[in-house]
Amino acid sequence: MIDQKRIDEKLRAGKRLSKLDAPKTLTNKEKVLSDNDFIVSKTDTKGYIIYCNRIFVEMAGWSRFELIGANHNIIRHPDMPKIAFKILWDLIQNKKEFFGFVKNLRKDGGFYWVFAYITPDLDLNGNIISYTSFRKKPSRKGIEFLTPIYKQLVEAEKSGGISASYELLKEILKANDDNVIEKYQRLIFDLQRDKDVLV
Repeated sequence: MIDQKRIDEKLRAGKRLSKLDAPKTLTNKEKVLSDNDFIVSKTDTKGYIIYCNRIFVEMAGWSRFELIGANHNIIRHPDMPKIAFKILWDLIQNKKEFFGFVKNLRKDGGFYWVFAYITPDLDLNGNIISYTSFRKKPSRKGIEFLTPIYKQLVEAEKSGGISASYELLKEILKANDDNVIEKYQRLIFDLQRDKDVLV
């Protein structure tokens, strides 16, 4: 359960929310995005939310006031492997795009899945000034395919850290250091298009 009184006091004191403020008690209650809904959010270069649309507020279960200024990791679900976020940050900090299936944590301890597209926003000199994320309903087939893989990656991280997870991801994708990102992205696109995948 969320200690709403503590959250309110923290916000009144001008402090930001983060994953430390996320619910600790998880439920199996899934909220599903509608087919035509898009979640849009924007963060600064440190991952603090500077914009979120109505659909994001509804899906995450936090108020707009709670989300603006919060670190985006407030919605990070513990079922998500850290290697996914390392890939994400490595790509967007190098001015590339990220696509992925992401399980997010709701304020009530439930969850929702998204197909995420995240891109860096550049100024006229090519410097990164923020990041924008668009999320839509993911394919159910993709969720079902990735859930056991994500579980394996999380377990690898528990026993051997993120490097163990990275090695396992390469093994699963039959990839090496040079093509692991390319193979990961291809898998994600194929799953979203409901194509049959051979891994």
